[in-house]
Amino acid sequence: MPKLTIEFDETVNKLLNELSEKKGTSKAEIIRRALATYKYLTDETKEEDKRVSVTSAKSAKIIKDVLLP
Repeated sequence: MPKLTIEFDETVNKLLNELSEKKGTSKAEIIRRALATYKYLTDETKEEDKRVSVTSAKSAKIIKDVLLP
């Protein structure tokens, strides 16, 4: 597996620490999951009229629409 060195500012490092502790996994795994999620979402929203929506599990009401660059 290729090894990469990435420099993050303290804010991103703190976020990675929080997420890795919360999920009980490594910072590298958090980054792998984030990249996989981003790839999936960008593939699914290729068409101009598609967006990602956050909905309520109870009512299926759209809480927020997210447009990816």
